Amino acid sequence: MSLKNYIDRIKPNFEEGGKLQAFRSVFDGFETFLFVPNATSKSGVNIHDAIDSKRIMIMVVIALCPALLFGMYNVGYQHYLAAGLQMDFWPMFLFGFLAVLPRIIVSYVVGLTIEFVVAQWKHEEIQEGFLVSGFIIPLIIPATCPLWILAIAVAFSVIFAKEIFGGTGMNFLNVALIARAFIFFAYPSVISGDAVWVVDHAICGLGANLPDGFTAATALGQTATSAAAAPFDMNMIWGLIPGSVGETSVIAIALGAALLLYTGIASWKTMFSVFVGGIVTVLLFNQFGPDTAVANMPWYEHIVLGGFVFGAVFMATDPVTSARTEIGKYIYGFMIGMVAIIVRVLNPGYPEGMMLAILLMNCFAPLIDYCVVQANVNKRAKRSINK
Repeated sequence: MSLKNYIDRIKPNFEEGGKLQAFRSVFDGFETFLFVPNATSKSGVNIHDAIDSKRIMIMVVIALCPALLFGMYNVGYQHYLAAGLQMDFWPMFLFGFLAVLPRIIVSYVVGLTIEFVVAQWKHEEIQEGFLVSGFIIPLIIPATCPLWILAIAVAFSVIFAKEIFGGTGMNFLNVALIARAFIFFAYPSVISGDAVWVVDHAICGLGANLPDGFTAATALGQTATSAAAAPFDMNMIWGLIPGSVGETSVIAIALGAALLLYTGIASWKTMFSVFVGGIVTVLLFNQFGPDTAVANMPWYEHIVLGGFVFGAVFMATDPVTSARTEIGKYIYGFMIGMVAIIVRVLNPGYPEGMMLAILLMNCFAPLIDYCVVQANVNKRAKRSINK
């Protein structure tokens, strides 16, 4: 209560005519982050709700926390495993925490700074979409990504995939995936290859320097370059395998998915369709595809490996860049799952296809919605004529 009283006391300084009015949007951003605003729209809406977009974004961040926490542990686990050392839980988690935390800080500092500057320049409220994007970006890149490259990627994605189109709600491409795509195409050695998935240096006296020449390819990477698929084991479910920080644990991601579905924030139709599209495509490749390890991999391995589950739960369901019609959600999700598997199987140089699949379908989402709406219009027109 004392914090609310303090905010109310200094608020006049940031309103029009106040000595700090130039920073009005910055103040408004912090105020609405701390407290639900008591102002409502006076026209143009039919429903007034106390849950604003900031609260929705924070709920998504909470859903991402299990994947983040497990990812931190897995970073430390993979490091000590590569070093051949047996360690307890907390040293491994602390190592991963210190490796991942700087990336989260850089992501938010760069992205939110750009959003603050743009809001001040346009004399608008600070938009809250980056609360989620800034959290997701460190989870879909290796923990070995240099901070300066991450900063450039975040700046590129926020400016060219979001602000240039008008900000939150106006972007047609997923901002977090654009950051990953930028790193993949501009600095491919940072995000692909055998030795980029394990932090190979000590942090604050923790860990061990790994020997030269160690490799830590992902299971998908191993399969793409070998004659046989990586044998399935429960570590693929738990997430104790090399990979991007937040993408390895199916169980941690499932916990977040349950929260998103329970609160109604994510569409179960989109999420479910992604898995159906992926499984159907894998079964077709198993029967009629080329005689390669990736094509012959069973459907359950395709689903649990790489970023398939994470993409289906947290990025394919992005309400801004996905299809919005109910039938369109089924089509949109199915196509993402199908394209992801096609890219994996037919492009051995790029075994992880989820990023490209979602970005491609982001481009087609408006067309899918248009076709669905137009089909409904035509159906109703025919029905009225028949009457």
